[in-house]
Formats: sequence, C-alpha cells, structure tokens
Amino acid sequence: MYAIIPMTDQYKWNLYWQGWILSAFAFGYITSQIIGASAASKFGGKTVMTCAVFLWSFSTVITPFVASSLSALLACRVFLGLGEGLGLPTIFHIFAHSVPVDERSRAFGYLVAAGTFGQTVAALVCPHIPWPWMFFSFGGLGAVWVLLWLVLYTEVRSFGQEELPMVFPKVTNINVRWTEFISHWPLWAIYVSHFAMNWSNYIIMQWLPTYLARSLGANKEDISLTAVPYVINSLFNVGRLTFRLFL
Repeated sequence: MYAIIPMTDQYKWNLYWQGWILSAFAFGYITSQIIGASAASKFGGKTVMTCAVFLWSFSTVITPFVASSLSALLACRVFLGLGEGLGLPTIFHIFAHSVPVDERSRAFGYLVAAGTFGQTVAALVCPHIPWPWMFFSFGGLGAVWVLLWLVLYTEVRSFGQEELPMVFPKVTNINVRWTEFISHWPLWAIYVSHFAMNWSNYIIMQWLPTYLARSLGANKEDISLTAVPYVINSLFNVGRLTFRLFL
C-alpha cells in the first residue's frame, strides 16, 4: 500500500487500475482460505506452511521485475493472496496439533500481536526506502524464514497419547451442511463483526497512504503516521496478553 504511491508516479496508473492492483490480492486470498485447512490436514502443517510462505515471498520478490506489465503484476498479486490465504488456516491446524487446549487462546493472541507489530514496523520503514526495496526486503525475510522453518520446526501431529482436537468440545459430526453456516444468528453476528473489522482495516491499510499523499499532499514523514492505528492495536494486544498472564 505504501509502494503504490511511487509506483503510480513511475507507471502513471489511474485510480481505476490502482484499485485493481490492490484488490487482486483478495481474489487469491479468499480462494486459498477455503482449501487451506483441508490441505494442511492432508499434507501436514509444515509442508503447507512452507509452500505458503515461499509462494508469497517469491511473489513479493519478483514484483519489481513484473511491475511494468499490468497483467503480470495482477497475476503476481493473485499468487501473493493465494500464499497468504493458505497461511491462516494452516496456523490454526498447527496450533491444534502442537499447542495444549488451555494455551491456544494465548498463542493466538501472541500471533495477532506479532502481526500488528509487523504492520507497525512496515508503516514506519517503508515510506523511507525506495519502492523496489520494500518488496526485496520483506520477500527476502520470508525466504530466510522458510529456511529457518525447515531446519528448526518439527511437526507434531499429537500431544501426549491423544491427538489434540481442533476445537473443544471435540466435533464428532463432520458432515455439517453448508446451510448450517447461514441459518444461525450467532454465526451471523461473527460474520458481520468480522466484515466490519476487515473493511476498516483494509481501507486504512490500502487507501489511507494514497489519500494522504494525493489529497492532502503528505510527505514521507506524514505518511509514516499511518502506523498510529497499528501502534494502538499492538498496545491493546500486548496489554490484553499481559492481563491474561496474571489471571
């Protein structure tokens, strides 16, 4: 979202194509979200996570090389979304098979807190470096992570003598009809709140830097202020985790 500003200056994209470039990620993301959990169950969390991070890291690194072609750039963004979409359900699978039940909420809290911390760092650093290096640096970090993951992580399919359930109480009926997911009001409450959260998050993430730069004439230092929502989010997440540690 920060790179789109200097990239637009260089390639002269209008807002229409900027919207397509930014939203192409979502086409891949929503597709692989559906298959991520089943792929992790079939091939193992370590294998799928390795493929996911490699795919989004590779897509990130090659972006500066294909940016001059809109079709290639859009395809690259779709593949980035495919990789990231595999990640979240695979993480849930790994948590379910390696983290004790009473520790999972805390583990997920650390995951969310780390994510907002990463967004904060990106918001502070990216406006001050050349746009190709935004992709090279974060894609390179992903490649290093893959190597460390392959060497250091040992997949655990069970905890003790029994396999940990994905949720608890353990689900015994796996033949749940899709209509069940749209016929319960408690689930709709989750859908609406999750939609509202992501709507605001992606508007801030993808369009706020462009608005500040194009409409308000913000410079690099001003654009770094987009880190403020992520700083607040990180503080609340860390505070929540600290509170839970003393419960």
